[in-house]
Amino acid sequence: MLVTGVLFVGVTAIVKYIGSDLPPAQTGFLRYFIGTIILIPMMRPLFNARLKRRQILLFGCRGMVQSIGVVLWFFAMTKIPIADVTALNYTSPIYVTIGAALFLGERLAFRRIIAIFFALLGALIILQPGFREVSSGHIAMLIAAVLFAVSFLIAKMMADEMNPIIVVAMLSITVTIGLAPFAIAAWVTPTLTQLFWLLMVAAIATIGHYLMTLAFRAAPLTVTQPMVFLQLIWAAILGATMFGEPIDGWVVLGGLITMASVSFITWREAVLKRRSITPSPLATKL
Repeated sequence: MLVTGVLFVGVTAIVKYIGSDLPPAQTGFLRYFIGTIILIPMMRPLFNARLKRRQILLFGCRGMVQSIGVVLWFFAMTKIPIADVTALNYTSPIYVTIGAALFLGERLAFRRIIAIFFALLGALIILQPGFREVSSGHIAMLIAAVLFAVSFLIAKMMADEMNPIIVVAMLSITVTIGLAPFAIAAWVTPTLTQLFWLLMVAAIATIGHYLMTLAFRAAPLTVTQPMVFLQLIWAAILGATMFGEPIDGWVVLGGLITMASVSFITWREAVLKRRSITPSPLATKL
């Protein structure tokens, strides 16, 4: 998870470095198109899968939602500091929790509600409405976080039904298709240097997701989830050293509060799951 955090922040840094020379839709399209090519050797389960109509519709819906979220994320990266993007992205698991309660029938306990309240408070501390200008980049990132949460919920539903490789491959394919019309409409011929950096983005992101999967296999979420907060530290340091972005203490504080809330929810989930599978000491040995 430590390496994963560094890689994901590296992705945001490269996107920030590329800047707004390429339209956000085109940048996102090229990232997922290259990512799809990288995944081709792993797509055999997809070719053998017989997807039902419902599954195809859900994958299509996820691709559309993720496509819009990706465009907004790339747009936000060109408008606001890296640390702001990273901190606001921490709100996505909170929206996942709310969505799971509303649409998947999961129970929203009082402790979860309190954690959600503090997470949203953390987002307000980051934005500081009324004390500083809330730019279009901040609004774009807030909407992107909600859309990524919707995408995650659909992925959660599909992961219970089929091979995770199929879920990842379908995301890459559908987002590539979803972004293609917008990329073509505003196409700017990229230079070889820009193509190189976009190749690096796709490769680093793919490796990061793979390492994250290994981390989830090796340790429970209660161990891996809090480590995600380190991304905010890496992002703040990178933004200050490479792009001259001042470290905003309010952004770090708000990100810490939000991440603490997410970690609490993750810990509670682990405790409840452990209780559900651990038999009582008085239970029969049969």
